[in-house]
Amino acid sequence: MSSAKRLRARMAETGLVHVMAAHSPFSAMLAEEAGFDGVWASGFELSALYGLPDMSLISMTQHLDMLRAIAGRTRLPIVADIDTGYGNAINVIHAITEYERAGASAVVIEDKTFPKVTSLAAEGRQDLLRIEEFQGKIEAAISARSDPDFLVIARTEALIAGLGEVQALHRAHAYVEAGADMILIHSKSKTPCEIESFARAWTGTLPLVIVPNAYPDLDAKRVKMLGNIRMIIYGNYSIRAAATAMQETFRRIIADGGVQNVHKDILPVDEIFRIQKVEEVKAAEARFLR
Repeated sequence: MSSAKRLRARMAETGLVHVMAAHSPFSAMLAEEAGFDGVWASGFELSALYGLPDMSLISMTQHLDMLRAIAGRTRLPIVADIDTGYGNAINVIHAITEYERAGASAVVIEDKTFPKVTSLAAEGRQDLLRIEEFQGKIEAAISARSDPDFLVIARTEALIAGLGEVQALHRAHAYVEAGADMILIHSKSKTPCEIESFARAWTGTLPLVIVPNAYPDLDAKRVKMLGNIRMIIYGNYSIRAAATAMQETFRRIIADGGVQNVHKDILPVDEIFRIQKVEEVKAAEARFLR
């Protein structure tokens, strides 16, 4: 069974899958160990890892290289954040081929213009493509996939751009017509009201995907009550958690003039070895090195 088929099966089995953002193989391994259903190969997180803003500055090659590395260290299905598809519909055809080959189970393509600005940036430029042009991108993605279970998720930024629910619904229905497998509806509202309203108004046949970064109060219990959301992506929590821990630890070391205090509050090296599966390597050494 392909990883894409496993992702679809998991959605059918549980009704709602939880997908954690990852910016490295190590973070993906931790997500798998924690019990998530999949990992989100996040453009935001990879940009942050490189110390860059999420503004189409990371290349497809950089993203693919990290995705391949993640796929090599986890069995979890990977949902790839490919932003605007790296260009027009022809670029999307190339991207789908490469991402499927690299080990992705799904891609999310958004209806912004290139280059994009991260959705949650205050007063960020949020220009959207013409509906017909984005429909062409979706159709191109569908035509390019080799595995029919590979998910093409259409993301509308209509709420992010301030165009309102009516326009968001109109765009989402148009993307269903183009052949998308799921619709990702995004919002930067600090409460879940926009998303809950959209979900209640949604009459389309396709399930929805949400990314509750700005509205953390929308938990799984409330999501399930809406009845048509099948995937929650925790879009930037991995890099934010890592940055929180590093900032605190680094500041304490400077303040204390050494590591004499922080060393007892962080993971021991042996725990890192366990996650890295060092024992498997040592066993291989004992067996094969002569």
